[in-house]
Amino acid sequence: MGLTNRSVGAHAVDTGLVIEKQTREDRVIALAGNPNVGKSTVFNALTGMNQHTGNWPGKTVSNAQGYCRTKRHSYVMVDIPGTYSLMAHSAEEEVARNFLCFGGADAVVVVCDATCLERNLNLVLQTLEITPNVVVCVNLMDEARRKRIRIDLGALSRRLGVPVIGVIARKKKSLSALTETLDRLSDGAQTRPAAVRYPEPVEQAIATVEPLVRARVGERLPSRWLSLQLLDPDETLLSEADRFLGCAFSEDAALEHALASVRESLLRQGIDSERLKDMIVSALVGEAESVCTAAVRRERETYGAFDQRLDRLLTSRATGYPIMLLLLAFILWLTITGANYPSQLLSDALFWVQGRLTELFHALGAPEWLHGALVLGVYRVLAWVVSVMLPPMAIFFPLFTLLEDAGYLPRVAYNLDKPFQRCCACGKQALTMCMGFGCNAAGVVGCRIIDSERERLLAILTNCFVPCNGRFPTLIALLTMFFVGAAGGAAASLWSALLLTGVILLGVLVTFGVTRLLSKTVLKGVPSSFTLELPPYRRPQVGSVIVRSILDRTLFVLGRAAAVAAPAGLIIWLLANVTAGEANLLDHCAAFLDPFARLMGLDGVILLAFILGFPANEIVIPLIIMTYLSQGSLLELGSLAELRALFVEHGWTWVTAGSAMLFTLLHWPCSTTVLTIRKETGSWKWTALAVAIPTVLGVCACMLFNAAAHLLT
Repeated sequence: MGLTNRSVGAHAVDTGLVIEKQTREDRVIALAGNPNVGKSTVFNALTGMNQHTGNWPGKTVSNAQGYCRTKRHSYVMVDIPGTYSLMAHSAEEEVARNFLCFGGADAVVVVCDATCLERNLNLVLQTLEITPNVVVCVNLMDEARRKRIRIDLGALSRRLGVPVIGVIARKKKSLSALTETLDRLSDGAQTRPAAVRYPEPVEQAIATVEPLVRARVGERLPSRWLSLQLLDPDETLLSEADRFLGCAFSEDAALEHALASVRESLLRQGIDSERLKDMIVSALVGEAESVCTAAVRRERETYGAFDQRLDRLLTSRATGYPIMLLLLAFILWLTITGANYPSQLLSDALFWVQGRLTELFHALGAPEWLHGALVLGVYRVLAWVVSVMLPPMAIFFPLFTLLEDAGYLPRVAYNLDKPFQRCCACGKQALTMCMGFGCNAAGVVGCRIIDSERERLLAILTNCFVPCNGRFPTLIALLTMFFVGAAGGAAASLWSALLLTGVILLGVLVTFGVTRLLSKTVLKGVPSSFTLELPPYRRPQVGSVIVRSILDRTLFVLGRAAAVAAPAGLIIWLLANVTAGEANLLDHCAAFLDPFARLMGLDGVILLAFILGFPANEIVIPLIIMTYLSQGSLLELGSLAELRALFVEHGWTWVTAGSAMLFTLLHWPCSTTVLTIRKETGSWKWTALAVAIPTVLGVCACMLFNAAAHLLT
């Protein structure tokens, strides 16, 4: 049975995903696989730049489609979410299962990790039950050789009954065998996929139900697989099947009677729902083990000894946490030190453009108010945000992605799983919290990996307690001026990084505390367990990591920030230039806020700067400078020493700086994050709560700090 040249139009409606073919002859290929097997690397290598991303309809789960052309055929590649199993327990697994079952793919390429093939074969065997048109792509063959693992691809192919190809995905030439195999399937090559043999009571139940299922669904769905699903039905799967078939196929009197009979028979044998699931999973695991025994050889049993020694170091109670903190401090130091020079270059370039825009407006005879609003307002704020935000993100995100690519971040999740469990949350929240260091909006999007809706909300509501790189400039400047010394140098940057690590640690502790409080009040519940794979350590693919992190994270977040910073620039300019009496609106607002701000250890100007910095945290200090100097647009002083002198002249002390740092850490999320929370939760109620919690906590913390500081001094 070769690939059929069928149109996927009807099937695309069933899954809600529109497959964008370039010609009617294009074949649709689904790329499946466990997380961390290099599936996306295979996808990127096959499709190059001929790809686009989006969300699955009705799901906050991303998809990617790309176009691949060979000498004989052309293919639309669909990169479905990584999943360990088609027994769906999360949105990602549900999307993957539904597309394989009902998405109309002409074939499925299942990408496996050569270093842990036995675990990956679970997904392969489940996929073979759905479609015979499967190609097994064994990736990371170089890693397997390094670990002295020998894989007999021919024996593996004979046991599975489908083509098996070994590749090194980062070497594009090694994928030619994969595309040639897809071409052969398209030309009519036959496959005879192996069937998993389940325990006899399960096989008897399948044999009873399958003829009735086949009579109802024909060849549109695999009857044996569907019969197995009906023994312990998943309501979401059944509803998708009904939608696909256009009828409630299970609502057949004969089929319902047969199902009731076999379930009763299974119960008489002591096989309830949980026992049935265990038997099915055990059969899949046993078959995967049997296949690997025949095809995989390890030349030495200590192939993973280095990984195990490293895991003992990185995940033990004694060394795991200190290493995490030291690594965080090192990354922050690199970010602080490395961002200064490119940030200055970018600022010079963007403000040079501002000068040319000013010349253009004057040459055109534009009125001063228009020049002020558009150039000194909109453009200057936008330029400031880009110059301050882009360099740290361009350093932090690749470093973060390198740790992810090397296999360290799952160890972080493992270390933090127990603290989050004690807070009645999920250990996966550790990963989303780490993403928040780069950008809280990205951290909120990352909460999609958490299966439980309650725990996903916990992670979303508390993500802003770890400072994003938009808050780093304010924290670093205040630390340097009032607690380190503004002289600069390597020692100062190192001390700043260590102090900043302490501030971040405070944010993590607040995250734990608020998470526990919410889990005992508005989001009551018990923590769910989750399967965490500790992938093997790998040499990071530096080039692809840099490209992926800049395109997928840095520019994505920067685009969202720019979209809100531009209109904010106009508002700020208007407040600074529209006068009422002898003062502008900015001064009036600052005077109104001053009494309340004094209780927090701040002044009205500082609090107003935080409020007007809602679109982007990067503009808080420029707003303070602008208001103190009574200028009509954002300003930057030449050095931290000048800035400290200005602040001290306006009454700043170490208490003011400490309160400002505390409020920088504990205040409302920026507008980009708020919009992302609204999109991810679909609720203004949870969005409002996400703003209210840090705001109330920040105000109270500043008041307590200010009161305590004045009592002690």
